[in-house]
Amino acid sequence: MPSTKDFRDRIRSVSNTAKVTGAMQMIAASKMNRAQNMVQAGRPYADRIRDVLGDLAALAAKDEDAPTVDLLKVRPVKKTLVLLVTPDRGLAGALVGNLQRAAGKFIQETEGEVSIVAVGRKGERFVTRAGQDLVASFSVPDRPTLDDTIAVGRMLVDEYSSERVDRVVLIYAKFINTAVQEVTARQLLPVEPAQRDDDDVEKLEELDYIYEPSINDVLESLVPRYIETQVYHGILEAFASEHSARMIAMQNATDNANEIVEGLTLDLNKARQESITAELLDIVGGVAALEG
Repeated sequence: MPSTKDFRDRIRSVSNTAKVTGAMQMIAASKMNRAQNMVQAGRPYADRIRDVLGDLAALAAKDEDAPTVDLLKVRPVKKTLVLLVTPDRGLAGALVGNLQRAAGKFIQETEGEVSIVAVGRKGERFVTRAGQDLVASFSVPDRPTLDDTIAVGRMLVDEYSSERVDRVVLIYAKFINTAVQEVTARQLLPVEPAQRDDDDVEKLEELDYIYEPSINDVLESLVPRYIETQVYHGILEAFASEHSARMIAMQNATDNANEIVEGLTLDLNKARQESITAELLDIVGGVAALEG
């Protein structure tokens, strides 16, 4: 059985680990609150621009004589570009593993060539280890702004507009709540028009909006902004998911460390009692020998 000194050393080591994980939990909680606020503030705009774009695309699709917007053209998919958004650091529970498994499954199930644009070091390393085609890698700060991510969106638009790829898909962790992060794969390009039936399209036409110079020109200007917004919001969702997952992981680690300390303390007390009992027996035995 280990000595009392061994138990004390283990208790000290685990206690120090609990202090570190507790501090990391508080830091992650602070960052999580800030990231959640950014996500909640950006969701209404991201959802609204998606709805507006869907309505415009539905109206444009009904006009067969109008030229098709480049970023709405559907081509046979021979090459797919994946924007993979992952954390830069680990210690986020199963989040990184789930993202990597989802990306690997998507690559295996996709017909044709697949290339990757990575945002985050974990995704970059995964793509390199897997031997996939890494087109570019980006890193963004903990408090990203639209200016920090606009280069990513413009690159995706350029790759699709130049017909180097036929489809662009975003894979990221969607923030649901503090305990739930959902790995999501969503097509960005070509932009899919909203599913509207004839009655809905007629209602849109009855609104009698005036588009200057035309719906297609508005779409030509709006779609790149839409892609930039969706990329930015996807990165915000990924950051909120990362900090939430890390906070939960560090909380679990701290709780487990405290439980280990309690168990080691109990074992230390047992070892001390056994040591004291053995010493008492030795003393009693010595006294008895002297008296005999």
